[in-house]
Amino acid sequence: MLVAGRLLAAAAFEQYKYISWMPTYGEARRGGPSECTVILSDEEIASPILDQVQTVMLLDGSQLKVFEARVRPNGLMIVESAGLKDKLQREDLRLLPVSGLKVAMGIGGMLVNNLILLGVYVEVVKPIPPELVEKELDRTYGDREAMLERNKEAFRKGLEVAKTIMA
Repeated sequence: MLVAGRLLAAAAFEQYKYISWMPTYGEARRGGPSECTVILSDEEIASPILDQVQTVMLLDGSQLKVFEARVRPNGLMIVESAGLKDKLQREDLRLLPVSGLKVAMGIGGMLVNNLILLGVYVEVVKPIPPELVEKELDRTYGDREAMLERNKEAFRKGLEVAKTIMA
């Protein structure tokens, strides 16, 4: 999620005046728990630390209960459906389970699941146009053609998945 959050924050610079990207790392090992908070605003950001957020994206469905309380009323949780066993305890949230891992494995591996969920988020919430994310992907991965194409494909698949879920 750190990469997806960084891509979103960087892509949003063309549309928002103030942006915050704050990563948080759990254990001191690669692949350990981590999260990031991204704030997109046209007003100054008082603090990058939030008690509750409008949207949470989870790559690990088993973390639903951990993050449920951190979503504002009428907020959204976009959650990888693999490992999702719990149900929401709150009725004032919208849960959007996504089979991103299944799609990611068809593209080239689980590492692109973050971009699939980012695509779902961009299509559902519409914080920025998808073209801005693709432009940032070009900037970030332009010198690595195979990685760029795989990442763009994953992001676009996320946009498509969101359209089918929302239909």
